[in-house]
Amino acid sequence: MEFIKQYITQSISAAANSLRLSTHQIEIVALLKDAIIKSENLGNDLIKMKKITELSTLAIKLNEIYNFLNQNTIDFFKISDQFKDHSRNLIKDLNHLLDTTTPLSFKNALEKLNPKEEELKTASPQEINVDLSKRKVDDEIFLKPETEKIKEKIILDDENDNEELFIQNFETNILKPVKPLDQMLKNLAKDDFDYEEISSFIKVMSDNGRLSKKIGFEIISDMHETIAQTLTLIKNRRLMPGKEIIEGLRACLIVIVAVVKGKEVDITNYLNRADELQQKISKIK
Repeated sequence: MEFIKQYITQSISAAANSLRLSTHQIEIVALLKDAIIKSENLGNDLIKMKKITELSTLAIKLNEIYNFLNQNTIDFFKISDQFKDHSRNLIKDLNHLLDTTTPLSFKNALEKLNPKEEELKTASPQEINVDLSKRKVDDEIFLKPETEKIKEKIILDDENDNEELFIQNFETNILKPVKPLDQMLKNLAKDDFDYEEISSFIKVMSDNGRLSKKIGFEIISDMHETIAQTLTLIKNRRLMPGKEIIEGLRACLIVIVAVVKGKEVDITNYLNRADELQQKISKIK
């Protein structure tokens, strides 16, 4: 199944490379590939996609590729030509999808694959009534000491204030660590670094990634998470920071900057490098 997922996502990447994409369209491509990689039952999900208006035409082509890979014996002498044909056949429908959706509408379409409300209704079809009116309850257990209430308020208010400040200064907060991290990656390539510095960047990338996800910036969140996970593996000496790894990390940084600044440039190659890094570290964890 991993081979099928990688084949399909790389076919999508190859098709996307033939198009001149905006940053929003690049995000949609990344979301599509992420949905395929994370699918627990890709065959069923592709069938569901065919029934969703926004995804239907592209899903038909993706399902054809899935059936070809799943039902036929792969001839590895011809696989390169078949891959090119599959990628070419995706271009028209991928372009249509990208022209008719936004990242938000695409996320909403993907959510239809697993509608949470229907699952809840199926799981609990009958209403359960429990009469607690005659039950004796010690009101004391619901009372909190005043000092505890004050503590909770301080903690929660601080958290909310910090998140509001982060959102208000989103671009500044996201871009601030980019240059120092890029410099550290250059030092990392020369084996000139200290583990404390790596730890500080892991925390910054994790925090910024979490908050980016919370306000809906999936692609920015994914890039931060990839950087944080990769640096963690390097710090724990489970991954050697070779040239390919460093280039993958720098590709993540370039994607972050391009998306945050809304630069209308083609960053597909950097997204592909970031994808390769994600796949590499997923096999180590």
